[in-house]
Amino acid sequence: MMKKERFFISENKKALNQNSSSSMEVKRRTIRTLVGKLSSVSEQTRADALSELRLITKHDAESRPLIAEADAIPYLAETLFSDSHAAQDDAAATILNLSISCRDSLISTRGLLDALSHALSHHRSSTSAAAVQSSAAAVYSLLVVDEYRPIVGSKRDIIYSLVDIIKAPNSPPRSVKDALKALFGIALYPLNRGSMIELGAVPALFSLVLKDGRVGIVEDATAVVAQVAGCEESEEAFRKVSGTGVLVDLLDPATGSSLRTKENAVAALLNLGRCGGEKAVREIKEMGLGGDSGAVEGTREVAASGSAKGKAKAVALLTMIDVGNELRSGNENGNRILYGFSDSGFDSLVSRSSSN
Repeated sequence: MMKKERFFISENKKALNQNSSSSMEVKRRTIRTLVGKLSSVSEQTRADALSELRLITKHDAESRPLIAEADAIPYLAETLFSDSHAAQDDAAATILNLSISCRDSLISTRGLLDALSHALSHHRSSTSAAAVQSSAAAVYSLLVVDEYRPIVGSKRDIIYSLVDIIKAPNSPPRSVKDALKALFGIALYPLNRGSMIELGAVPALFSLVLKDGRVGIVEDATAVVAQVAGCEESEEAFRKVSGTGVLVDLLDPATGSSLRTKENAVAALLNLGRCGGEKAVREIKEMGLGGDSGAVEGTREVAASGSAKGKAKAVALLTMIDVGNELRSGNENGNRILYGFSDSGFDSLVSRSSSN
């Protein structure tokens, strides 16, 4: 490469860096101006600035940290207490957008979780449906970080409000789905599960499973059920709503459950048996998961066609309830079978089942 060419490339790189730096500085000044307007005495000025910040956080990922650095989050949190639905919508959506890349800034802002709790708790009255959905989605986004799960789970008002959303007969489907996702994230931390049960999550979840015909919602609800089942308090809570029987029924092909729902039912029963001991295992068998019932057939389907984790858990469940005595039966050719189906990966599934 000639010297002139190298010089030309070097100068172009410098120009690009200068332009990039200049562009970021323009963004920074623009954002500071907009954030400053959030404290204006003029309601229209505040509304216009908030609407602009919402669009920026949606379309420009680079600007999100700049908005957090400009101390916009306290203003956004305060706006969730507003009586204006438009202001609530913009504030909640902006917080949701920021949660994609500024989770640390959000969780460390004093009052942010309380503001989200307020928006969720007023879902039946003063909070708009869009703000409720964005707030629930923001909670779920924060829960992506393992360390934040006990922090969010300690906010009992948030759990209570999310449970109330899925209980309310008039909740929009989108609100229910966002609330279920947030509850799933909370349940990923084992010590949160007892609080969820105490605050009424189990009857609310099983009510959705029984009464809601939308496949996606039933799948999401059973996913939360599977997590909640993994604690000592689950056995009694499930018994009060005949939950074990419902889960067993979901495995029966006659109910028409999706494969994902069946996987969730398997995971829930497995967790229930592991946490509840012999008594829980006996109840699972008495409810119909034994012999050659439809529920066993459904569990076999998961073991044959489910995801890798689903297969392992189905094998573990069948083993736990003593249906597994045929798991290593050989056919005429010496191949291993599970109630009539061959699976080349079966041995590895059995060996992995205890660790999944």
